[in-house]
Amino acid sequence: MLSPESTATVRATLPAVGAAIGEITKLFYARMFADHPALERDLFNRGNQAGGAQQQALAGAIAGYATLLVQQPQEGAAGPLLARIAHKHASLGITREQYGIVHTYLFAAIVEVLGEAVTPEVAAAWDEVYWLMAGELIALEARLYREAGVEEGQVWQEMAVLSRREESRDAVSFTLRPADGSAAPAFRPGQYVSVAVHLPDGARQIRQYSLSAADPEQWRITVKRVRGAGVPDGEVSRHLHEHLAAGDRLTVSRPFGDLTLEEGEGPLLLASAGIGCTPITGMLDHLARTGSTRRVVAVHADRSPADHAHADQLAELVGALPEGELHRWYEQPAGTAGARTGLADLTLVELPAGLTAYLCGPLPFMRSARTELLRRGVPAASIRYEVFGPDLWLASV
Repeated sequence: MLSPESTATVRATLPAVGAAIGEITKLFYARMFADHPALERDLFNRGNQAGGAQQQALAGAIAGYATLLVQQPQEGAAGPLLARIAHKHASLGITREQYGIVHTYLFAAIVEVLGEAVTPEVAAAWDEVYWLMAGELIALEARLYREAGVEEGQVWQEMAVLSRREESRDAVSFTLRPADGSAAPAFRPGQYVSVAVHLPDGARQIRQYSLSAADPEQWRITVKRVRGAGVPDGEVSRHLHEHLAAGDRLTVSRPFGDLTLEEGEGPLLLASAGIGCTPITGMLDHLARTGSTRRVVAVHADRSPADHAHADQLAELVGALPEGELHRWYEQPAGTAGARTGLADLTLVELPAGLTAYLCGPLPFMRSARTELLRRGVPAASIRYEVFGPDLWLASV
């Protein structure tokens, strides 16, 4: 809980800090990377940095957390926001010492941008906000490391590539197994892993890929090639598409991610678009493997059948469920039997009462699906989602 004195100060200064937070985070990253170039080269996503998405995500997280502290101070209000960040941090191997580095450069940027407005009282209040947020994240990440059975930050392992398969014209799947012959670490359906690759310029870049299938022996990840027209945001996917083959080794983290399939008997809506099919396919794979009898409504939207990764497997997995049904939309259907033309439209799908919905895909798709589900009386708490990349979703709904 924020102290009463700091609560009043943060409430009074939140509009000014919020208005300048984009400028603050931009300066923060520039100064931090100038003094610690290894962080930019080996830890942060250069594509997201170049496009500004990382700065937006940090700004949104800080402003969102501060807003919750002063408007909804009850314990746990920031839980969903912090859980998503903590899982991403754990998948990167973030350690508590790195929060001190961020603090130094973030507060220097705040002082430089806001100038004389940063009185000692204002600085102390926002310092309290930062360390409350950092403290919660450090505790969450420590728990995640314990659950994964590793020391803080020690999430990496070498995996052998058993096979490679073309899943669509832009997506390739890789089946992985621990290189030392041990069993694959425990996972939960819907989770992702981080993949670290060394690029030709010497940088070590990390990206997250959902487990599109997994069992105690091996995992499968599916990588869509991001065609960035020369900008860094596609450099890891391009490297994996062009260079990774069966027999190679890959550095992979333990599984993390808070969008996971909850056990139970209740009905499910599993809705995806584009490469957002990967965590949904992982959930369906688990349901089929375990002989689930739950009512499962699967919805997928894509540009065309040729762009739909795991299209055949999706139909097979849903067909293996006694209470499964599949709805597909393609913008260019090319005569695909049973598929509708256009964008996904949940108004055309009969949904069971009491469902839990899992959404993954582009933000417009998830906004549309969430809006329709809320209109039909599905509680917001029963709508789960996954965003690929920096999480800008909370600021947009």
